[in-house]
Amino acid sequence: MQNIPSEYLEIDRKARVYMPYQDLARRPPAERVCDFGDVVIALDSDRAMLEASRCIHCPDPAPCMLACPCHNDIPSAMWLIEQGRYIEAANLYRETSSLPEICSRVCPHEQLCQGSCVLNKTHEPVLCGPLETFVTCYERKVQGVAIPVGEPSGKKVALIGAGPASMGCAEQLLKMGHEIAFFDSKPAPGGLLTYGIPNFKLSKEVIFCRWSDFEKAGATFTGNTTIGKDKTIDELFKEGYAAVFVAVGVGIDAKMETPGEDLAGVYEATDFLMRANTDPTLLPEHMRQRPEIGKRVVVIGGGDTASDCLRSALRLGAEEVTCVYRRTEKEMPGGRKDRQMAREEGARFRFLTQPVRFIAGEDGRLAAIECIEMQLGEPDAKGRRKPVPVEGSNFSIAVDTAIKALGYWPDPVIGETTPGLEVHDWGLISVQDKESGTTTRPGVFSAGDCVTGPDLVVTAMVGGRKAALSIDAYLRSQ
Repeated sequence: MQNIPSEYLEIDRKARVYMPYQDLARRPPAERVCDFGDVVIALDSDRAMLEASRCIHCPDPAPCMLACPCHNDIPSAMWLIEQGRYIEAANLYRETSSLPEICSRVCPHEQLCQGSCVLNKTHEPVLCGPLETFVTCYERKVQGVAIPVGEPSGKKVALIGAGPASMGCAEQLLKMGHEIAFFDSKPAPGGLLTYGIPNFKLSKEVIFCRWSDFEKAGATFTGNTTIGKDKTIDELFKEGYAAVFVAVGVGIDAKMETPGEDLAGVYEATDFLMRANTDPTLLPEHMRQRPEIGKRVVVIGGGDTASDCLRSALRLGAEEVTCVYRRTEKEMPGGRKDRQMAREEGARFRFLTQPVRFIAGEDGRLAAIECIEMQLGEPDAKGRRKPVPVEGSNFSIAVDTAIKALGYWPDPVIGETTPGLEVHDWGLISVQDKESGTTTRPGVFSAGDCVTGPDLVVTAMVGGRKAALSIDAYLRSQ
């Protein structure tokens, strides 16, 4: 741990364990469901200092640090916040994270730092994420944020995809003095941050403020350009880029292969969330109309994307919003906190239910979903109990809109158009090891979801930071 005087570590840990805990304040459900604004009410200075003082400063390595994919020095940050030294705390976070103002909002803290806090044994954990949000917001308001730029190396690097992995990679490469150019298939930068995460979880203002730091550091952005279709990686090399970093995510929605899946009124989660949550001016022209959802909406799936769709549908005016999931809540992969807020806002859940057919009405649009009841059988290869249909249990649900939130697959176009680049599992990019991001094609590096499959924003960002070290070594060896 940095910055903490040795005498300070002789604190009365027992007294801190039993300090009063106050949960985050949130806007009332009846109010927040009327708009797409922030749900969480931000901490003020007094509340931040009090909350940080609950940290008992575990000996190195603290469990919260080990659980954080960035390995942020959380105990030291807590001490600085307790002292009111907010700028120093923000700087400490930025030593290990390229997107602290974003990860602090969207990370599943209950599964990472907060979930590993030793206070969970007897009390409530320290609110690590909201405190990180507080100091990074304070820093931006008081003195601004700038990415330091290194001495120019004369080398240009193309980053394919402008999401969290590329942003993590770019921040490090800019510090090393390399010239950075982002290419993305969408009109605006941010990737999943801009086009996948609803505003009530992550304001677009936060994303674009951070993006402006990259622009001020000299990075360029080219949108509406799909590498592999509009331009190939080989062409990027011919244009003078000395290395290419691929971080295109996994943006292809998984299919159900269910009759009626193509009916009007049946949405894929990506299409629905983009239309519902994004300013139309930031969308491709064919997607600028808000979803027409009617009164009754069913969301199919059990992950965080399903919760985002439930809560977005409620904000668009749906009167009945139901999640159907083929296992029980215990097996749901999504965060418990998001499900709780969805319930508070009016969403319902129907477990052990599997849609088997989408049924059209007289107008040709979706009118009902035929489902079958399920029961849990033996565990599958991943240890999750396999859902088994209950014979003769079919029933129908009247519905105006269905949203499929079933997971994501990689787009195979990069692998299909890049000679020498090895891919696997329908398009995931093969790397020699996830620490370096080195692919089978010299000069091409990769990290994020297009390597790991769907994962967290923070793990994608960390993968990009690590790949930057390999890219820098490669460039300096040329």
